[in-house]
Amino acid sequence: MPRLLVIAGSDSSGGAGIQADLKTAQSFGVYAQTAVTAVTVQDTHKVHSVNPVSPGIVAAQIAAALNDIGADVIKIGMLANGEIAAAVADALEACEIPVVLDTVLLSSSGARLLDEAGLAVLKKRLIRRSLVVTPNLPEAEALTGILPVSEHRLRNAAMVFKMLGGENVLFKGGHGEGDVVRDILWSGGEFIAFEAPRQQTRHTHGTGCTLATAIACGLAQGRDLRDAVARAHVYVQQAIKTAPGFGQGRGPLNHG
Repeated sequence: MPRLLVIAGSDSSGGAGIQADLKTAQSFGVYAQTAVTAVTVQDTHKVHSVNPVSPGIVAAQIAAALNDIGADVIKIGMLANGEIAAAVADALEACEIPVVLDTVLLSSSGARLLDEAGLAVLKKRLIRRSLVVTPNLPEAEALTGILPVSEHRLRNAAMVFKMLGGENVLFKGGHGEGDVVRDILWSGGEFIAFEAPRQQTRHTHGTGCTLATAIACGLAQGRDLRDAVARAHVYVQQAIKTAPGFGQGRGPLNHG
């Protein structure tokens, strides 16, 4: 059975974060371990509080997972602050396991999930450490200074990621406009689009976490990056389509 280590925050509503990661891994038949970076209090309306775990405990969780069961792929999600981000970077310094980095900066309700010091660690250390980075459009703008909403801007943003050490970037198009959602993978100097009709629904909580983890599962199972992204894209669209309709705000997906 393929093995995945997820380094991310906990979502008490179960729709995103560690909880969504575990459900996604289970649906793909991948064994997932976790290193919890923060405990959030949230529901489908908003994030009420973020409570970071001490950096030493985060590092100890990573070491415990890798030194015993091990991992074929590591997925990084919410890191909360610079101290935790640096601890994660230190813990993975001598590790050669592929990393999927989901650059979680803001919640869907607008709550800040990474401070400026953490953003600096992403740009200086973690992007270059990762096999693929999966920013949404606002996150791409925060990391590169460019909102990639046109072909020209997309190419410029990709070049900035390359300067930061990122060789593969999946620009997630959920925050874009129009009737079609376009996730665009930049890999090997080529742009590959994955498209789907935009679904008119409020039940999209945890789509970014779910997509990145689904990609990580594909990589853990031996798929190449393009194939892993293609399967993950289809999985997320189906998870949105069949969402259970829970909550009065942005509801969770159907990970099953």
